[in-house]
Amino acid sequence: MSLRDELLAANEKGRASYNGAGLTPAPRKHIAIVACMDARFDPLAALGLEVGDAHVIRNAGGLSFDDTIRSLMISQRLLGTKQIVLVHHTDCGMERFSDEELAAAVEQDTGHRPEFPLGSYRNVVEDVQHTAQRIAESPFLTAKEVIGFVFDVESGALIPVDL
Repeated sequence: MSLRDELLAANEKGRASYNGAGLTPAPRKHIAIVACMDARFDPLAALGLEVGDAHVIRNAGGLSFDDTIRSLMISQRLLGTKQIVLVHHTDCGMERFSDEELAAAVEQDTGHRPEFPLGSYRNVVEDVQHTAQRIAESPFLTAKEVIGFVFDVESGALIPVDL
């Protein structure tokens, strides 16, 4: 069975418990979550939220580069979110490389050097704080109330980060 067929079969089973019908694009709790794309955690489940409660913006590292700011701006201005929740996590792959090393490897393999920031970091708490700072400094965002957490991938615990 191909991956496509597996996904369609899983969708058929999952549709019975789908609870998003009748919801609007605006999240009920007026929250936008920025989280890492890591497959080991589900931001909604980790925060005790359900489909329809929040927008979830995911990328490598849960960083606040231009596309994240763009998504947050649309979420706020057009869909009414008022608070931003950052969720980074322990044992993140972003701590395992340097921007220069990765950019050089990509350039060697493809002949093209990434022109966008890669966002490696060495300290997850400091990076949550740095991500919050970029949000606070953005002229495009009106609601800048930010709450930060680190998700522990071993225990499932949320660790609050002082911003």
